[in-house]
Amino acid sequence: MVKDRYVESSIRVLKGLEPVKERPGMYTRTQDPTHIIQEVIDNAADEALAGFAKLISVRCHEDGSVTVEDDGRGIPVGTHPEEQEPVVQLVFTRLHAGGKFDKQSGAGAYAFSGGLHGVGVSVTNALSTRLEVTVKRDGKIHAIVFSGGDVIEPLRVTGKCALKDTGTRVRAWPDPRYFDAPQISVGELERSLRAKAVLLPGVNVLLHLERDKAQPQRTWHYPDGLKGYLEELTASQELVVPIFAGERYVQARSENDSFAEGEGAAWAFSWAEGSGGQAESYVNLIPTAAGGTHEAGLRTGVFEAVKSFIEHHGLLPRGVRLQMEDVSGRLQYVLSVRLLDPQFQGQTKEKLTSRDALKLVAHMVRTPLELWLNGQVEWGKKIAEVVIRQALSRMKSAQKVEKRKGSGVAILPGKLTDCESDDVSERELFLVEGDSAGGSAKLARNKQVQAILPLRGKVLNTFEVERDRLFANTEIHDIAVALGVDPHGPQDTPDLSGLRYQRVIIMSDADVDGSHIKVLLLTLFFVHFPRLVERGHVCVASPPLFRIDVPPHGKRPARKMYALDEAELMAVEDRLKKEGMRAGSWSVGRFKGLGEMNPEQLWETTMNPETRRVLPVQPAVERATVHAIFSRLMGKNEAAARREWMELHGAEVDVDI
Repeated sequence: MVKDRYVESSIRVLKGLEPVKERPGMYTRTQDPTHIIQEVIDNAADEALAGFAKLISVRCHEDGSVTVEDDGRGIPVGTHPEEQEPVVQLVFTRLHAGGKFDKQSGAGAYAFSGGLHGVGVSVTNALSTRLEVTVKRDGKIHAIVFSGGDVIEPLRVTGKCALKDTGTRVRAWPDPRYFDAPQISVGELERSLRAKAVLLPGVNVLLHLERDKAQPQRTWHYPDGLKGYLEELTASQELVVPIFAGERYVQARSENDSFAEGEGAAWAFSWAEGSGGQAESYVNLIPTAAGGTHEAGLRTGVFEAVKSFIEHHGLLPRGVRLQMEDVSGRLQYVLSVRLLDPQFQGQTKEKLTSRDALKLVAHMVRTPLELWLNGQVEWGKKIAEVVIRQALSRMKSAQKVEKRKGSGVAILPGKLTDCESDDVSERELFLVEGDSAGGSAKLARNKQVQAILPLRGKVLNTFEVERDRLFANTEIHDIAVALGVDPHGPQDTPDLSGLRYQRVIIMSDADVDGSHIKVLLLTLFFVHFPRLVERGHVCVASPPLFRIDVPPHGKRPARKMYALDEAELMAVEDRLKKEGMRAGSWSVGRFKGLGEMNPEQLWETTMNPETRRVLPVQPAVERATVHAIFSRLMGKNEAAARREWMELHGAEVDVDI
């Protein structure tokens, strides 16, 4: 029998690097130690990006340890003015300690960097049985040794060197207890180092593998940068036109007030004859394997430039409408972006989520590409042939799907503002609360793929309504007809061939009434359209409750930020304070409803697939359990059960009234 021992001493406070050891998966990938070694490499690469290092050397030893060395400035070894510890010791033993903060004020060591949160090499230290750091700086050689994140040999001077001889060497022995496989992935390490050489023209990147007796030394150096790298990646493919490479960065604030000085992108891309292709992207030298908003920006800029060229030269056949996938479907590219303050999804930084990156990259790419296409008209026409062929193929495929639907078509509701695309796989239907919000949504939407159906008032509670009486309610009738699917039960096998949209997205206000409408619609889909829920067709939009207007600060221009709720608002304000902004210098506005948002705000926060937050509706438990919850909350004869539930749990709910 387990004793009830929940007392004061039951609470444990994790200090220093203990959180990393307790939950390493929150801070790094745990399949193998490759990522914690890449954290050290990223620091060396940031020195090169800042212009202080010309060599990055990595050595994989036979005992499983790895040494990373650069000829940068060397980590400072003096005593920190506030912490009263050597700075090099702080960097390796404290979470959230590093030289990549204070970018706005200019007090940090780096303006552009991949490291953001100061947890990189401290995680490497925490998950290593031993870690040795050697720093050459100010004519002296300094050394410090750690074990499991703790100092076992304090900082000391071990020798002298020339004043110009500077740099940092880190040797780490990853602790196999924390990883599924004890050895690093040499293939992944090679790809990462090769990419660093590509993104840092003039920098030599070396890899030495002691276990590989046949070819121990590998060197990467790309004088042609991204273009030479993409040529290597696409060597086995037939490209439609020569690779278009370029770069463009903001030179001064007056050039573009939307972005900070130094922000911008470098790129190399072309189109291949076959399907699929090479696509790599980086943000401040960090590889973003899962893509993100910067890749969306590249696709947007390329689409707009190619579409403009095709329309200007009258190449588009009658009745053909170009879509982004027609242009980007065979695009082969390498993209490198510099952002002052990038936001990533997760500590492993595999996906960029910064909303401004989409606008930045699209803006930087479009004009140079338009000039290139109009200066090389024959190449532009070859690209147009590929794009138009792709569009015709897509339209033909969509027509085949349409024929399988049959000839009986219901009259669509008059309130429905439908989209233009015939491809069901990309069509979306937004169920919008109120005519006012519906009007904004119609102006904000992508009319090619997004349809709007405004709902007046609150939808009928359909939990106990018989199926043959559903269409007596106008709103439910319009929803069913717009979807093209008849109501059905959980045991039925409905005909979904008439489904007109891939996603139906519930979009209501972020208040109590909006939540009630959301629950009523979810009840409708759960009870009468369960197959749509099971197949992931039903989603819920999460519009923000607050808008934060931030004035210019340091290198950052004025910007607008959004917060989903009170908790996210507090997090945004904490982040602004950490950036050095004075509390109260920004203004906070509260949206009373979707109708208060102008179309641009509604598009950016709630409807743009690249920046919105849309949650698919998927039951987390068995249907019987979900049905019991719906019964208690929505059943007509369950008033007593609802009251009992509210008395038990009412205090736990933070209600916005």
